[in-house]
Amino acid sequence: MSKKLNQLLYLLKEELGLLFSISLGVFLFVLFFQPFPLHGFDFNNSLLFVAGLGAIVFLFMVLVRLVYPWLIQNYNQNRLESILPSNMGGFMILALNSVAFAFYLHYVGFVSITFYIMFKVALICLAPPVVLWLYDVVKKLKQQNEALVLERKMIQKQIEKYEENYLNKNITFISENSGEKLDLLIADVVFIKSADNYVEIIHKEGDTFKKKLIRNTLKNVEQQIKPYSNFIRCHRICIVNTYYIERLNKNYNNHWLTIKGFDELIPVSRQYLLKLKETL
Repeated sequence: MSKKLNQLLYLLKEELGLLFSISLGVFLFVLFFQPFPLHGFDFNNSLLFVAGLGAIVFLFMVLVRLVYPWLIQNYNQNRLESILPSNMGGFMILALNSVAFAFYLHYVGFVSITFYIMFKVALICLAPPVVLWLYDVVKKLKQQNEALVLERKMIQKQIEKYEENYLNKNITFISENSGEKLDLLIADVVFIKSADNYVEIIHKEGDTFKKKLIRNTLKNVEQQIKPYSNFIRCHRICIVNTYYIERLNKNYNNHWLTIKGFDELIPVSRQYLLKLKETL
C-alpha cells in the first residue's frame, strides 16, 4: 500500500505544477475576458465564482490524468505509465469539464444555458487537454532524444574501442622485389608519398616523425594497404591516413590537407577530392 501511495505522490509532484498552471490560465481567461454573464455577482463573489471554474478544471485533470490510472493500472517499477491513450484522456477531461461547467454556470451562476454558451464552454474546456497533449508530445520527444543521445554515446564508445583495436594492428610494407619489409602499426603510419622509383613512408615513433624509403610504386603499395579502410588516396603521389588529417583547406582552386603535428602540406587533386570529402 505504501508503494502505491508513493507512486501517487510521485505523480502529483511531477505534474501538480503543470495542472495548477493550466487551471490558473483558465481562471485568468474567464476573469479578464468574461465569456459568461455574471451580472448578479459583486467583484468578490465573481472572483470566488471564477475560482470555482478553475477548481473544476484542476479537479478533473487530477482525477483523469493521475488518480484514475493510479487506481486501475499496472505498475512499472518507479513510474506509472498511463493506460489511457492521450486522446482518450483528453476527451474525458473535455467532456467532464464541459458538463461540470454547464451545471456550475446554471445552478451556481444562474446563467441560462444556450447553444452559444455551450460553444464557449467547449472552447474553454478544450484548452486544458490540448495543453496536456502538447506537454506529452514534448515530453515524449525529450525522452526519445535522451534515449538517442545515450545510444549515440554507447555506439561512440564501441566505435572508439573498435578504432583503438583496429589502429593497433600491424601493417607490412613490402618492397617490389620482396627483399625489404617494414612492419608498422596502422596508428603509426601518417602518409605515404611517391618518390621516383621509391615510396616514402612517413610514420611516427613516439612523438617524432620518421621517413623510410622502400623501393616500390605507390600503386603497388595502395594494393597492399587496400584492406585498411582509413587509408585514402588524395593525390596521384600521396596516400594519407585519415586518422592524422587535421583539416581540409581550400585556396581558390587548390586544396590541401594539414596533418596533426606535421608541418608539410599534403596536396589534394580534384580527382580524389569528392571521395576525400565523403570520408571526412
